[in-house]
Amino acid sequence: MPKPDFYIGCNGRGAQASSLTKPVSLDEAPIDEQFRLVKETGVFDYFDRLPLPANIDAYRRAIAAYDLPVRSASWFYRLGQDEALLSANLRIAKEIGAAMHNIMIYTNDATGRVASDDAIVDCYLRTYDEGMKLGVEPAFELHVNMWSEDFRRVTPVAKRVQAKGIPFNFTLDYSHVIFKIDNPEEQDVSGIRADVEAGRLILDPFEPGNILDEWLDLGIVRWMQVRAAAPNGPRNLWSLYNATPGLAGQPMPNEQPNVPGKPCRGILYPFAKPAPGEWHSPWHAWKLEPTKEAVRKVLRWHKRDAKKRLDFVTTEMINLPDYAHNARFSLIGQNAAIARFVRETWDAIA
Repeated sequence: MPKPDFYIGCNGRGAQASSLTKPVSLDEAPIDEQFRLVKETGVFDYFDRLPLPANIDAYRRAIAAYDLPVRSASWFYRLGQDEALLSANLRIAKEIGAAMHNIMIYTNDATGRVASDDAIVDCYLRTYDEGMKLGVEPAFELHVNMWSEDFRRVTPVAKRVQAKGIPFNFTLDYSHVIFKIDNPEEQDVSGIRADVEAGRLILDPFEPGNILDEWLDLGIVRWMQVRAAAPNGPRNLWSLYNATPGLAGQPMPNEQPNVPGKPCRGILYPFAKPAPGEWHSPWHAWKLEPTKEAVRKVLRWHKRDAKKRLDFVTTEMINLPDYAHNARFSLIGQNAAIARFVRETWDAIA
């Protein structure tokens, strides 16, 4: 079978050898161990992570030791506050060898107002110019707590960028859609419930007219992140929200949909069947079908796409509270299982 003509990477937050006796932790393994765990799976082409400035030398050593490059990197930003940080991170991405920087823009700007489509478009165009001068392409991500959590905003923003003659690079993480299927509470967080109930917005990737097909038809998917999620999946019963300061990608407390002392959001479902005691809720293989169908659709689209826009696929079973925090399965094992599925799916399509 032909090798994929895209790279498959593992998010560094998923590089933990967790187990029944060593639950998934917010405290991460040393950088060398993270790279070693990803390399030893034998299924990844690269390591996906933006190093902190203090960790660049450790990353360089690990890249050389394990022959495992960093090709992509992600971070999150608030408009009106983090423009200098974005510029600095583009330079770090270039320095570490990443060709693409995935960008998450918070829903609210520094004034507390919802960042407008105008502001998102302007940010994208500025960042595109800046990044391309460095050889680092920007991609804007579909993500909770960010402007794109209202999925209806993506197409208008993308079309406005394209109208300028600039490609809109989209990082598709469809888990952020899947967990809202049949979940009125989460649809309310996005402000989409009325449109979903009226059939104006279709989230299920199996249904005609769904929003995944809309985005694929636009030709905007540059990067696919794969995290298993289930429609109206269980909250993370083993991780109670406590407003941990400095946690990656968390909104301000007044923007936070989680409730103190209550289980965190459920944006992850085990891909490989968990053994007894490894997961807090019942597990059913059929609940993975929307995740698998999203992967199939993206790869089928990529096969027929003359422009071959898809360059990166990363696995995103990560350690944060809305995801796998305190789970007792192997986190790196779950990521490797997804990577094998991506490769097997491509083999079947190609």
